[in-house]
Amino acid sequence: MDNVESDEQEAALQFRFMTLEDIPDVMIIEHEAFTLPWTEEAFQNELTHNHFAKYMVMELEGTAIGYAGMWTIMDEAHITNIAVREAYRGRKLGEKLLDELMRTAAYLGMERMTLEVRVSNRIAQSLYQKKGFESAGLRKGYYSDNGEDAMIMWANLPPASRSGEEEGSVTDS
Repeated sequence: MDNVESDEQEAALQFRFMTLEDIPDVMIIEHEAFTLPWTEEAFQNELTHNHFAKYMVMELEGTAIGYAGMWTIMDEAHITNIAVREAYRGRKLGEKLLDELMRTAAYLGMERMTLEVRVSNRIAQSLYQKKGFESAGLRKGYYSDNGEDAMIMWANLPPASRSGEEEGSVTDS
């Protein structure tokens, strides 16, 4: 992809909060991305009953191509999941999605962000390190599909400007 196409793609990207109507598209992404995908019911519960949960969808030309979620508790955000459609991987869209999630967390007053990542997932670890996450230990046997350990990672979030138009690009629609 050349720079012109990349710039056009970036301009066409939109981020918005997830709705119940997004769940069928999110399930496609979920099954492409994870060996232990969440269920539709899990996402319904997150969106309707978990007041700590914040989920967003990344769209390109009106099509959901990625999503991310976090729990915001006190001044900390815990990333629950982040995924991009298989056909759109390798275009730095996961990085853009993570950037938007981090901006949104900072805007909501979060000071730190954490996540767990498979110890074998070097690509994700590299992205998280690039964004300021550092390893803070392991959760032994965290993944139930194969007993793999999870690396715990933390990052400090920069303070967000909460005045005027500095809110980021997430929309409520």
